Amino acid sequence: MADLADQYEVHDYDVVVIGAGGAGLRASIASAQAGARTAVICKSLLGKAHTVMAEGGVAASLGNVDPEDGWKTHFADTMKGGKGINNWRMAEIFAKEAGDRVLELERWGAVFDRTPDGLINQRPFGAHSYRRLCHIGDRTGLELIRTLQDKGIHSGIDVFMEYTMTRLLKDDQGRVSGAFGYRREDGRFVVFRAKAVILATGGWGKVFKVTSNSWESTGDGAAMAFEAGAELIDMEMVQFHPTGMVWPPGARGILVTEAVRGEGGRLKNSEGRRFMEDYDPDRMELSARDIVARSIYKEVQAGRGSPHGGAFLDITHRGPEYIKRKLPSMYEQFHKLADVDITKEAFEVGPTIHYVMGGVRVDPENEATTVPGLFAAGEVASGLHGANRLGGNSLSDLLVFGKRAGEGAAAFAKERGEVAVDESLVAVEKELLLRPFANHEAGRRENPYVFMEQIQDVMGEHAGLAREGASLRQGLEKMLALKARLGDLAVPDSRMYNPGWHACRDQVFMVELCESMIRSAIEREESRGGHWRLDFLELDQDWGRHNLVSTLADGEVHVEKRAIPPMPAELAALIDDKPAVSKAALQAVGKA
Repeated sequence: MADLADQYEVHDYDVVVIGAGGAGLRASIASAQAGARTAVICKSLLGKAHTVMAEGGVAASLGNVDPEDGWKTHFADTMKGGKGINNWRMAEIFAKEAGDRVLELERWGAVFDRTPDGLINQRPFGAHSYRRLCHIGDRTGLELIRTLQDKGIHSGIDVFMEYTMTRLLKDDQGRVSGAFGYRREDGRFVVFRAKAVILATGGWGKVFKVTSNSWESTGDGAAMAFEAGAELIDMEMVQFHPTGMVWPPGARGILVTEAVRGEGGRLKNSEGRRFMEDYDPDRMELSARDIVARSIYKEVQAGRGSPHGGAFLDITHRGPEYIKRKLPSMYEQFHKLADVDITKEAFEVGPTIHYVMGGVRVDPENEATTVPGLFAAGEVASGLHGANRLGGNSLSDLLVFGKRAGEGAAAFAKERGEVAVDESLVAVEKELLLRPFANHEAGRRENPYVFMEQIQDVMGEHAGLAREGASLRQGLEKMLALKARLGDLAVPDSRMYNPGWHACRDQVFMVELCESMIRSAIEREESRGGHWRLDFLELDQDWGRHNLVSTLADGEVHVEKRAIPPMPAELAALIDDKPAVSKAALQAVGKA
């Protein structure tokens, strides 16, 4: 067979990072600093990553405003928020190292809001025991991306923008040896050969219609790992952020940062009542995200929702100057998109798909997956957050484990010799990518955009916020019917400037992940965190000791129940049954 370089654009590196959000950039910095020749690949443009949607802050127990805070409390809050099915070792590493990663970011130039003493300021957030969210107004994710981009470029990484990777490549020993994909501009195929690959591709919120996620979030990384033989865990665990925009229709799902509630925002129903008193009277609006989302849903179902099917969020009592200083992005967002002045009136919010807690199973020490040579960090990797992620933990997650993934991949690459690629995998992927053109020539007309809407309709109707066994099984039947039609997707014209063609491969990824999500949701017969079963409303003690592991073999998705390793006694002793609530949080919601 001819050399790949004769057929495709080919690049060779020690470490290739797929994804240029916070996790990908932090991993690439660590890899480059370890001496590995490193490339980072963007599906979009550098700086356009979904990380910018994490606006409210980065969680770290610095103790700048609450000196009694520490890693042990942050660990306990994270485990309690995840309802105990987290990987406890990941949670331990995370809580211990988050502070160092934030201070490192500050040394690299991140400009945080300050206390009167000049320390990094910290605000309260839902289900955190102390004021722990280090922030830059309500634009924290944007500042994090800006800082990491600058550090990454000066660390010597190479950046490839507007490239889509569609298949992981292996050698004859089963080790990942790179990735295959194409340039989005002209469709030219490309091979990246690498001694190690890091997935930092984020989540797959676009499998739902109402989501805060942007167009890139179609699950490419998780699905590529799945197809390569990696294990996925707890795919039923999806986070409905309680506050997304609900009006106007074109803005539906756009995130309204939890910082609004952290700064004292009050949720009210159509009767003007602060309904969180009925659902979590201690923490009120600063309850965990899963609880707040369910509470809004219940108010709407009871006929007490806002005019467009949500609830009212009111921050007017804080005054115009305070709101514009602390929440400038939210002020601008509602003014431009909804013609609402949040300094003068309440605004409508409702649950929106925001984050996935499930994903690729990794080793907590170095973020290695179950496939040699493959690593993962950030939202695509699972384990830290369990059944529900606490606000602010996502940014510190990607800092802590992005660094560890970069170091782990560089160490793996250093011990590996020359890389060989099984070219038969390239041939298989090329045929899959070109099939929609052949289908169109043959007269098939399965439209990828209509197909995507059908995926989203199934997930919204059968695997949304409130789930039930019979409905989930109906959803599985519909998803399997869609799976059978994947081979008929068709597009005309050429690979150049053809977004319909891009969407065809996305649909394959999305259906694979949706099947795993629905099968896992059927299996877990309890309500826990982001997984709410109306036919099994209570926590089940046995399920609290198990994860659900998904594997893919010959196109078939298999889900099995697997015991969580026991937690060391000294860590278990840190966790009590009391909900995380502090005096500062009570003050923020007007309870103290």
